[in-house]
Amino acid sequence: GNPELPTAVNITWSSINFKTILHWQPKPSGYFYTVEIHGQTSDTKKKCIMTAETECDVTDVLRNVKETYTAHILSVTSSGMDNFEEPPFAVSEKFTPYSQTVLGKPEIRNYTQKGSKLNVVFQDPLTPYTFPNGSFQTIRDIFQHDLEYKLYYWKDQSSGKKDATTKSHKFEVSIDSTKSYCFYIQGVIPSRRENRGGQESMVLCTSVGRSILDEYGAEVFIIIAVIAIAVITFAVVLSVILCKRKKAKAAREKEPLNGV
Repeated sequence: GNPELPTAVNITWSSINFKTILHWQPKPSGYFYTVEIHGQTSDTKKKCIMTAETECDVTDVLRNVKETYTAHILSVTSSGMDNFEEPPFAVSEKFTPYSQTVLGKPEIRNYTQKGSKLNVVFQDPLTPYTFPNGSFQTIRDIFQHDLEYKLYYWKDQSSGKKDATTKSHKFEVSIDSTKSYCFYIQGVIPSRRENRGGQESMVLCTSVGRSILDEYGAEVFIIIAVIAIAVITFAVVLSVILCKRKKAKAAREKEPLNGV
C-alpha cells in the first residue's frame, strides 16, 4: 500500500434525528479520502469517494438503523484506486443509529392556559428517511413505543420545576390558575443506557396572571421610585426657594423710600 500516506485521526460520528455525518482530521495534502461503511450484516458501501474534505454525510447508507456500523477512512492517491494494493486506512468507533442518534428539538404547535389546566400540543422532529410516497418519517415512526416526551414546567419567576410524561402529542397538567407558567419539552428514549434525553425545545411562557412586577421586574420599580423621589424633592426645594424670594420681594416693597 502507501504506508507513507497519513491516516485519519479524531474520527467522530455526529447524528441528530438520524442525519449522520462523519468527521475526521487532518485536511489532506497531495492525497484524498474515501469512506467505506461496514455493517455487521450488510454489504460494504463506499461514500465520498476521493474527497478532499474531512467530513462525509453517510445518512443514506445507514437506513437499517438498528444495524451497528464502523467506518473505514481510506487514504488514497489519485492513482491509488487503480491498483490492487490496499490503501492505508483508519477505523472509527462502532455506531448504532437507533441507540446513538440524538433526538432533536420537538416543535411546540400550540399551548393554552385555561383555569387550572395547561395544555401543550407539539409535533415530532422529522428524519431524513422517507416513506414510499415520499413523505418524511418522524422519529416516532422509527422509535414507536420506545419514544416518550417529558414536559418540564414551573411557575414564572420560580425555580421549582415539575414534569409530566406522555407518549402522545399533547400534555394536559394541573396548575395554579392565578399564576403564569413557563415550560419546555424534551424527547426521551427510556430504554437507552446512555443519551436518553434529546435536545430541549424552546422555553415558552403563558401570560395568565402576570403582574407588572412579573413583566418588568423589581429593578424597574426601584428606578422609578428613585426618580419619583428626586422629582418630588426638586419640586419641594423649588417651591421653598420661590416662596422665600416672594417674601423677600414683598418685604422690600414695604420698606420706606430713602430720603422721604
